[in-house]
Amino acid sequence: MKLQPLQPLTNDYLDSIGFLWHTEKDASSYVSNDFIVISEKEAEAYYDATNELYEMYKKAAAYVVDNNLFHELNIPFNLVEIIKESWSNQVHWHLYGRFDLAGGLDGKPIKLIEFNADTPTALFETAIIQWAMLKFNEHDETKQFNSLYEAIGDNFKRLITLDSDIEDFSKHYDKLNWKILFSSIAGSFEEEHTTRLLQHIASEIGFHTEFAYVEDVEFSDDGISVNDELYEFWFKLVPWEEIGIQEGELAVILTELINDKKNIILNPAYTLLFQSKGMMKILWDLFPNHPLLLETSFEPLQNKKQVEKMCFGREGANVAIVNEDNSLELKTEGEYESFKPIYQEYVKFPQDSEGNYYQAGVFHSYEACGLGFRKGGKILNNTAKFVGHIVE
Repeated sequence: MKLQPLQPLTNDYLDSIGFLWHTEKDASSYVSNDFIVISEKEAEAYYDATNELYEMYKKAAAYVVDNNLFHELNIPFNLVEIIKESWSNQVHWHLYGRFDLAGGLDGKPIKLIEFNADTPTALFETAIIQWAMLKFNEHDETKQFNSLYEAIGDNFKRLITLDSDIEDFSKHYDKLNWKILFSSIAGSFEEEHTTRLLQHIASEIGFHTEFAYVEDVEFSDDGISVNDELYEFWFKLVPWEEIGIQEGELAVILTELINDKKNIILNPAYTLLFQSKGMMKILWDLFPNHPLLLETSFEPLQNKKQVEKMCFGREGANVAIVNEDNSLELKTEGEYESFKPIYQEYVKFPQDSEGNYYQAGVFHSYEACGLGFRKGGKILNNTAKFVGHIVE
């Protein structure tokens, strides 16, 4: 595994572009100065694997919907109707998601770890920061597997064209006054500025946009509004499972609005199927022994080293690594213990000479479009660093 050191961007510059979460509590930089050097062949393998996995997820989601397997995936019951409606109607377009992958470096096979399909992090870092670091260090900034910014812009256009032909976007758009409201929860620099970046991309291609914190958004029978102005589209950086569990009344209202064709929500409710780690058990059932998959079950695996994690959990919380003899190697605590567990075959992440582990993250926005890495321990948590890459 080859690492190339780069000069870091200054904190003043990062502050100026809204990347305010650049420094950890211990004063270390969140963005690593060492970039991973990958080959064209490795970049192409990440691209192909991510596109194949997305097609597999779509088939698995159709299987879950057709067979009413929502309970198996730990889906809140009050979101089932809105998931079905958003899945069956093409206008509910999946804007972006991020696949977490093991392998892909030094000849190691690529394996799916999970799909962060609803509210993935690291978008700002992948689309902007690693590109800016290459430019700042006078490297060719195109030497990355990274068209995430442009791909999301094109996918915003597909909210209107609903297919791969985006050349006629302006013809469709000129006839209508399309508006998108962007929302995050107040108090998180990372979530707010990631949301504002998406707002900026949508504004650039011609949408009328507004930002409001979720707590300032109004929901009624007429639709979703701020200051009495209605919006057709609502992007919310709030996990669907939190809406279902903590905001039951809102879940009912949003279901009615979707059923009445008054609003389109980004990301759509069906992405909760993708987000559930239980979907990887469905994938294993439908595609047994597929080279991109790890064996996954709702019951502990027999005579295999494995990882136990919850159907819904974030930042490495409530994860355990269990050895073949059932002894516990490592475990993290967290707030997700009430969710259903899954058991996934263990695979070792690529490792550098200092013992740090690396996990690839590939964004999908209509197609695979942006690679970045996270660096940390065996279980990557909220202290993990973001690591960019160079293609040589």
